[in-house]
Amino acid sequence: MKLKYVEHQHKDFWMSIDKHVNEVGFQNKVYTKTGYIIWENDVPIGILHYCVLWDNLPFLNFLFVKKEHRGNRYATETMKQWEQEMKQQEYKMILISTQVDETAQCFYRKLGYVDCGGVVLNNTPFEQPMEMFMRKVL
Repeated sequence: MKLKYVEHQHKDFWMSIDKHVNEVGFQNKVYTKTGYIIWENDVPIGILHYCVLWDNLPFLNFLFVKKEHRGNRYATETMKQWEQEMKQQEYKMILISTQVDETAQCFYRKLGYVDCGGVVLNNTPFEQPMEMFMRKVL
């Protein structure tokens, strides 16, 4: 498994997975090198995207492994590689979030992430179950 920066030619694959991004958003991921394609044997099997809050805190926006490739530790290996890259860039901590009704929180806890807060967006255009935040010191 390899984690490589997303490039312009990966647009169709990325857009087939990430329904929240538009053309400008995709180009920004390429330009800022904050998007990655997860590869297995030269086949794209997933994506990861992050941003940096306050210029010093990487925040995982999106991690997705295609259904047919789940259960093979690709997400775990992807997170380990990404965490190592963030550490090499001298970041001290990572922040992620997931909705409280999603099972992803169990996955992140197994990787050493701990709860650190949440946000409730009731009565807004973004209403959803509480978004819980988790952190990991590198």
